[in-house]
Amino acid sequence: MTAHSATVELAQELIRRPSVTPEDAGCQELMAERLKAIGFNCEFLEWGEGSEKVINLWAVRGESGPIFAFAGHTDVVPTGPEEAWLFPPFEAAIHEEKVYGRGAADMKGSLAAMVTACERFIANHSDHKGRIAFLITSDEEGPAEFGTVKVVEWLEERGEKITWCLVGEPSSTAEAGDVIKNGRRGSIGGWLTIKGKQGHVAYPHLAKNPIHLAAPALAELAQEQWDQGNEYFPATSFQISNINGGTGATNVVPGHLKVIFNFRFSTESTHESLIERTESILNRYGLDFDIDWHLSGEAFLTAPGDLVNAIVSSIKTVSGIDTELSTAGGTSDGRFIAPTGAQVVELGPINKTIHQINECVSIKDLDNTSAYYEGILENLLAQK
Repeated sequence: MTAHSATVELAQELIRRPSVTPEDAGCQELMAERLKAIGFNCEFLEWGEGSEKVINLWAVRGESGPIFAFAGHTDVVPTGPEEAWLFPPFEAAIHEEKVYGRGAADMKGSLAAMVTACERFIANHSDHKGRIAFLITSDEEGPAEFGTVKVVEWLEERGEKITWCLVGEPSSTAEAGDVIKNGRRGSIGGWLTIKGKQGHVAYPHLAKNPIHLAAPALAELAQEQWDQGNEYFPATSFQISNINGGTGATNVVPGHLKVIFNFRFSTESTHESLIERTESILNRYGLDFDIDWHLSGEAFLTAPGDLVNAIVSSIKTVSGIDTELSTAGGTSDGRFIAPTGAQVVELGPINKTIHQINECVSIKDLDNTSAYYEGILENLLAQK
């Protein structure tokens, strides 16, 4: 049997725990055992009740100084049909130099790399500067109500501030380290109801068709230039994801039209400005409407500086890659940490198979990711 690195073996142990959100299935206990052995103080924080109960881990090594925090999640999305997998999704099988399993790339491989990087770094730098922390949740793939956002609130109440945060989300495209996320677009969704008057299609003068009334306004919203973006972000986008009206009958004018839409916005816009402009357009067409807004997160950006430079340098030293800075993709728990003033960057394995059948991560990428993380600690916290 081929011997594999400590990172690969720990990743397998984590994958074998079926931690479908919001379950942790003992992953954080496993991590805490390893961290306690190298001097971390570990606290488990729980919020929510019953099936919504969420376990979080806050682990810290060091007494004072700036905090470098690894952030991540132990929960995974459901497997889908298990019979469609090459190997059972929680077996953590190795095939052709890849580890297969739900969470292999998103993000148990990164969690394993974080722990083993710390083990090696602390073995060589037991007197490191500042503090190293882990902020681990089991509520990232779900509603994200009782996970990172609550831990951040708890830290704020205690007067604790994260200085640098590395989120282990799978950021890479072709090989680990070729892309890092130094920001994310904001996300705000709208649930819009346009009110009309139901009636018979043969007597349209006695009805008010909300689809006809809303169409010009929706067309304008879809064509609006919300901003131009900037050197780090593409222009803000507006997308309608669901639209529904009618009774199912062909001879009934509907009484209501329901539209669900989403903005992914750059730092050139705010959620307040998008709300104001959207409602202004709807009002200009004289529509009778209700709208519910949900802000998932503000846009954030970590410009080149201490953290970005430490990451870029580590990747170049380990693999020779000139990494690309990117703000593309969806949201992550970094959206809860960045508003506290922390520098936040995401670095993890390839994201090609995340949430898919046969999710996998290469052994090479796992080992390189752990080496990247160790190099980042060296660059920021090693005593010179």
